Amino acid sequence: MSTSAKTIKPQNKGTKVFFNNPILERLTRTNTAVPVGIFISFSAFLMVWGFMYSQYNALTQIGAFTIGLLLFTLIEYLVHRYVFHMITNTKLREKIQYAFHGVHHEFPKDTSRLAMPPVVSVVIVTILFFSLRMAMGDHIFGFLPGFVTGYSLYLIVHYVVHAYQPPKNFLRILWVNHGIHHYKDHERAFGVSSPLWDYIFMTTPKKSKSHSK
Repeated sequence: MSTSAKTIKPQNKGTKVFFNNPILERLTRTNTAVPVGIFISFSAFLMVWGFMYSQYNALTQIGAFTIGLLLFTLIEYLVHRYVFHMITNTKLREKIQYAFHGVHHEFPKDTSRLAMPPVVSVVIVTILFFSLRMAMGDHIFGFLPGFVTGYSLYLIVHYVVHAYQPPKNFLRILWVNHGIHHYKDHERAFGVSSPLWDYIFMTTPKKSKSHSK
């Protein structure tokens, strides 16, 4: 598989400037805490609203929340593997891949580009709400908060593995796997918030045990 990420040499310092216009350039960056705060608040609001005003009991709501959370981890894996690391067999696809993800592989320490701009994220979650509301009915009040919480946890994990040293506990595997993905093997360890789907689809890092010692 040919991806532009393979040919990119990671830089431990610096950033990529996409636009000379400072306003447009600023729109390509965000503090991870901003979307996390928005989506955690949104999730809590939906859960409370659904519990108070829908024909929905707490057990069903928790079940829908769990399904949404688990589904996000699968979507995270698939998007990272097949969209962010798409085959770049044309110049256009190469440019798209670089803008979406290649820039992150080139400047992995640039924490201002670890999340989509809040405006884009809000638009996407709004579209999800209205489209899924028609399809799922009141189940949306558990499912979407679970899905969005999954995204928030992904953003938190992605930020801390790039900004901090790995801990000396069971969470260390998240740092190790993501480091291998960036610096040793771009075709493995696509799960950021969880290694679950890497195990299922057999894309765990080779010799990962030796790296975790």
